[in-house]
Amino acid sequence: MAPLLDVQGLTIGFGDAPAVVTGINFSVEPGETLALVGESGSGKTLTCRSVLRILPGTAQLRAGQIKFGTQSAIDLLSLDERAMRAIRGDRISMIFQEPMRSLSPLHRIGNQVAEVLHLHRGLGTAAAKKLVLETFERVGFADAERAYRAYPFEMSGGMRQRAMIAMAMVAKPDLLIADEPTTALDVTTQAQVLGLIKDLQKETGMAVVLVTHDLGVVANMAEKVVVMNKGRVMESGPATAVLGNPGHGYTQKLFAAAPMIPEVAEPADALADDDLILNLKNVNKTYTVRAGGWRAAKKVHACIDVNLQLQRGTTLAVVGESGSGKTTCARIALGAELPDNGSEVLFRETSSSDPVAVNAMTRAQRIAFQRKAQMVFQDPYSSLSPRMRVQDALTEPMEIHNLGNRSERREKAAEMLRWVGLNPDTLKRYPHAFSGGQRQRLSIARALTLDPSLLVCDEPTSALDVSVQEQILTLLEDIRDRMGLSYLFISHDLAVVSRIADEVAVMRQGVVVEQAAPDTLFYNPRHPYTKALIAAQPEPDVNRPIDLNLVSKGAGAPDSWPEMFRFKGTQAPALIELDPGHKVRCHA
Repeated sequence: MAPLLDVQGLTIGFGDAPAVVTGINFSVEPGETLALVGESGSGKTLTCRSVLRILPGTAQLRAGQIKFGTQSAIDLLSLDERAMRAIRGDRISMIFQEPMRSLSPLHRIGNQVAEVLHLHRGLGTAAAKKLVLETFERVGFADAERAYRAYPFEMSGGMRQRAMIAMAMVAKPDLLIADEPTTALDVTTQAQVLGLIKDLQKETGMAVVLVTHDLGVVANMAEKVVVMNKGRVMESGPATAVLGNPGHGYTQKLFAAAPMIPEVAEPADALADDDLILNLKNVNKTYTVRAGGWRAAKKVHACIDVNLQLQRGTTLAVVGESGSGKTTCARIALGAELPDNGSEVLFRETSSSDPVAVNAMTRAQRIAFQRKAQMVFQDPYSSLSPRMRVQDALTEPMEIHNLGNRSERREKAAEMLRWVGLNPDTLKRYPHAFSGGQRQRLSIARALTLDPSLLVCDEPTSALDVSVQEQILTLLEDIRDRMGLSYLFISHDLAVVSRIADEVAVMRQGVVVEQAAPDTLFYNPRHPYTKALIAAQPEPDVNRPIDLNLVSKGAGAPDSWPEMFRFKGTQAPALIELDPGHKVRCHA
């Protein structure tokens, strides 16, 4: 069969510098999935953007051919811009990695997705809306109508990524280029989206070029694999061969760094709770969301009766999907959000100090608390100001709290850079000069400049390559042990959580459904939603695909769960300790 996409000898460069992508060759047949695998900076995204001719203005296509079509193949690099526009979004669609930059903040999500159908299919407003709503349901929106009316800033990162996926797939293209399409998604949504892409491939014969650093996703999706590093192909071939017996050292290194849920031999003992640094008691948080027009505003319950205890010097991980309330819990723990009346958040700076109510602090107490409780954010690109040098970014917290003089602050900043594995000579650089992993190290260094005792990490590794993720996790563990820090760790990646956490709380729609030590949780999950999260975790083994049936059962509506766990609305059963240290929300 003739390939649908055939890339030969592709070479891309910038200015007079050596080529950043050199001699790339691969082909994709109709209905086939090819995975481009590699770390940030390997040239994967540049290679894919060249197919749609949306490279940066300074990029040079120095050599190569990109042919598209099975009958009369056309050279995409020689087409005029008008003909290329007719292909983009219609015959070839692309899912971009950063949805906030790819979606217009001024237009509703539904209108942006429907635009593809207006431009390329000539559909009217009603017909386009019907098709968009159907696609929204398939990519996992619980309320498709609400998503259609929403603006991008009203959605979480995972929800925005679902909208991007819907936009790329709504016109059923011949070729889908997916650039890290599930990086920002929860594992259950990721499993559903991967299943959706497979279903569309069966229905329409669509080919997929999948750009990813997740070998588990590759194992579940790809027939062919191309491994790239520093702009060159290191290894390529059938997925069964490359994943089953990687021949190149770089591919083997990627496998070694990939996090996996361990196979646990026996449950672990529960943690003691005699020295709590943070205690969330009966925390509820309700938001009022506008409905638009004359419709009455809606109440959204972000947290419902959440009780979490963080033991000093340990890591408590809160796991769940986008919209589960885990980030809201983190913000309440830091005092950035006030919980509803009747809730209580207690913080004890030292074992001997009296607890302070975070939700009812005086100004002086808040200033002291902010020195001792810091946050590492999810996106290392937006958490650092592009206009501030590294030195200014790291010394700013100390200036705000009047700590030390200028030379002492600079010395502290240099020390923190050494702690996170960076050279103090980089203090004069701007953030754009660093890779994603290095920027996350800078974010961690900035959080450490005030010598905190509590660090809240909100998805600190979700946007990173597996090898960089491994480095950041090792760094966080090392800093925790050296400084005696306590972590509240927010994540949707169970493999990461199993690596770093001492205690895990699983949240769904504002409710903690199960809580235990990671060994206990992964050895003996009891709640159907926890089982779904574990089943949805992709593994880099072609013989162990994701069980979509198990995922859909646990990720479905609570009234579809087994009788022991079933409930309707917000009337969830109590969190009961079934075994020592193992709590499950179920009917007694």
